[in-house]
Amino acid sequence: MSTTLILVGIAIYIVASLVVAYMSRAGTASTMSDYFIGGRSMGGLVSALSYSATTYSAFMMVGLAGLTYKGGVGALGFEIVYFAGVSLVAIFGPRFWAVGKKYGFVTPSEMLGARYGSRAVAIAAAVASCIFLIPYSAVQLAGVGYLLSGMSGGAISFGAGIVVATILAIAFSYIAGIRSVMWTDSLQAVVMIVASVAVVGFVVSELGGFSALFGAVAERNPAMLTVPGPGLFSFTTFLGLTIPWFFFAISNPQVSQRLFMPASLGALRRMLMIFLVFGFIYTLVSVLWGFSAFVAFPDLANADLATSTLLASDYVPTVLGVIVMIGILAAAVSTIDSILLTLSSMVARDVYANVGAGGDDHRQLMVGKIIIPIISLVALGFAAMQFSLIAVLAVAASTGLVVIVPAIVGAFFWKRGTAAGALASIVGGGAFVVVMYLTGNAIFGLNAGILGFPVAAILFVAVSLATRSRSDLAEDFIATADASLRGGKPVGRTAAA
Repeated sequence: MSTTLILVGIAIYIVASLVVAYMSRAGTASTMSDYFIGGRSMGGLVSALSYSATTYSAFMMVGLAGLTYKGGVGALGFEIVYFAGVSLVAIFGPRFWAVGKKYGFVTPSEMLGARYGSRAVAIAAAVASCIFLIPYSAVQLAGVGYLLSGMSGGAISFGAGIVVATILAIAFSYIAGIRSVMWTDSLQAVVMIVASVAVVGFVVSELGGFSALFGAVAERNPAMLTVPGPGLFSFTTFLGLTIPWFFFAISNPQVSQRLFMPASLGALRRMLMIFLVFGFIYTLVSVLWGFSAFVAFPDLANADLATSTLLASDYVPTVLGVIVMIGILAAAVSTIDSILLTLSSMVARDVYANVGAGGDDHRQLMVGKIIIPIISLVALGFAAMQFSLIAVLAVAASTGLVVIVPAIVGAFFWKRGTAAGALASIVGGGAFVVVMYLTGNAIFGLNAGILGFPVAAILFVAVSLATRSRSDLAEDFIATADASLRGGKPVGRTAAA
């Protein structure tokens, strides 16, 4: 594909996104709430499109397509488990929204610190998020690098691709905080879904239709259409990938923080319903894309190049290929800038404010803005290592974050949960996951994806039972959360920490 055409497409995307970002500016975004969660005033449609663009990032059309290319139909099962896990938003979403509105929470880690009455819990959750989400940001950058390098035949280097994505993410984060991110996300989500559906339909047609496509897959490697597949997936591998992915909606703070943003419970519900439709379509498209690449180019050395190779081929009209490329680039940038804003808000709100003299909201906002480029550069360094099979690395990041889930569940459903239990599960569980990955990721044949959650849960329950809980905080917090399900409308703010 012509490098000039690729560069023109990127330039058009940048200009259009910057225009939308500047148009989204409302006021000065001078508070932490305004800058990082949009003043809790986002509508259902914008929230849904932004949620979709943030969640379905370069992981899907690059990572999931690559996983399908390498592991066959098991990749669909893996992603369907995540899709089932979105049901957790129906359980936790209204509760997050209700307590966030009452107590003025800006970050999920701040929420945990308040529920358990412990600054240490807030700090631990924020630090754990930084440790595991920065590599996930690198996954998105790497997806852009592979995409642009593959489509241009190497004329645009992997390094140039990740630098472009980093600069764009920083720019969108700074223009108006989360408002610019959400509005540019909305534009990007529309481009993503329309272009990807159009191109996969075109490619499948070029390959002779669905029957011919799957017939060709079955002829070349029948195991691609069976479980466990051609060798990538075993039962333990599949389980290790899917358990962390099932909890993604509440374990990953760049996603759960968005549960604070809708203007009302009605907007939250609309966000979830629209997202489910978007996600189902995009999942099928990504898997079909992986199978199509396998039929068209069965001997790729790197499965993560499946998407870019197919887009740059004669199977896809040039203009349509560029549009899809822009959609994938936009998805990756969307996820990166969301992570940048979430992590910078957590560092400012939960680390700086609790360790230093950061009680002033204005000072926290200033620190948060300073942190954005720092986190970006660290992620850029990780991406430069050019990890292969980025879908697996993405799940590894979620494996580390799943250790926060027991504390989240306990916050809403177990009054007996204590600060010591939450701290033990986050710190101890996180350390366990890190040690597992550093020492071969296997104990009795089981990996960190399988063991991380139960280890964290056991620590949380055991230590909580051995220590004293703050029943006053628990009862008020849980009552506020439960009121959201009965139509209650908590307002104002009371002390929670």
